[in-house]
Amino acid sequence: MKSGRSLSALAQELDRQLNSKKDFVVPSTLVHHTTREDGDTVLEIEAPETPAPFEVTPLARRQLADKLKIPLAYFERMRTEQPALLDRNVNTWLQQDEARPMLRTLDGRVRAVLSNRYRCLDNFDLAESVLPILGQFKDGSFESVELTETRMYIKFVLPRLQYEMQVGDVVQAGIVVTNSEVGLGTLAVQPLIYRLVCSNGMIAADQSIRKTHLGRALGNDDGLTIFQEDTLKADDKAFFLQVRDVVRSALSEDTFTKIAMKMQKTMGIELKASPVKTVEVLRQRYTLSEEEGDGVLNHLIKGGDLSGYGLVNAVTRYSQDVADYDRATEFEALGGKLIELSNRDWKALAETA
Repeated sequence: MKSGRSLSALAQELDRQLNSKKDFVVPSTLVHHTTREDGDTVLEIEAPETPAPFEVTPLARRQLADKLKIPLAYFERMRTEQPALLDRNVNTWLQQDEARPMLRTLDGRVRAVLSNRYRCLDNFDLAESVLPILGQFKDGSFESVELTETRMYIKFVLPRLQYEMQVGDVVQAGIVVTNSEVGLGTLAVQPLIYRLVCSNGMIAADQSIRKTHLGRALGNDDGLTIFQEDTLKADDKAFFLQVRDVVRSALSEDTFTKIAMKMQKTMGIELKASPVKTVEVLRQRYTLSEEEGDGVLNHLIKGGDLSGYGLVNAVTRYSQDVADYDRATEFEALGGKLIELSNRDWKALAETA
């Protein structure tokens, strides 16, 4: 499993962000876009309540381009080659847009451009709800927690729930809680399988709770609406209470055993094709880069287990080699997707001519 920061470091950063971030729901006509000489872009809100112009993160640029229906490739070409043209395009469409977007800011940057119907299920509130619940499992451990530019992750393992896949190969029950404050996915609580032999983590795809960030429209006049954290915090308190029951269910023996048995069944799937061809099919189906495919292939060959189980473990083991924590977690989730494959889909992987 990919290592992250310490639990105390996560808490400190969440607390710091709580005092730094602010959301603005503002008419598009009050937003002005400028491209600087170095290629960075800024958004300025033409209202007295706002500070200096905000720098725009790459994700927020992508969301702004999508909002204004400007193809991203063209947006980026203008930004690097014709910045004045980009500013004219963006500002023209902002002036004609009747929407009131939500601009989520942190540390002087616009980190997301979202709909005013976006439901703020924030990391601080989620951690405040989930961490005490997990702390009640005295024999559990926080194997990996992280806060990236786009998501928060809490990965927790409960060693007393164990299942022996084969002699000497033991897995333990766990859970992963993820959330994005910038529009990149739902709040999710999912079971996690932790393999002791190689410290692999596999996120189950079929057992989860998900909460979309979609709610009522915020703001209903022509002025600027600023939402401080105390306003946002109250809106979803009831939902965070529901998370408690879901966490306990995900860490139940019944849930864990069902997933472990599904994983165990992949031992009976023989990879009849060459490992190279099997991984190539995997790479194309799940849009892996050539480098990622080579990494998975390396672990499959090193593991010496040419079965579905070996492929699942090669995928999750490769996650530890990936520098980006978000992408590493996607490989842990890919392992969970593989154990859910139908016989037909496994045949396409295992018997490629």
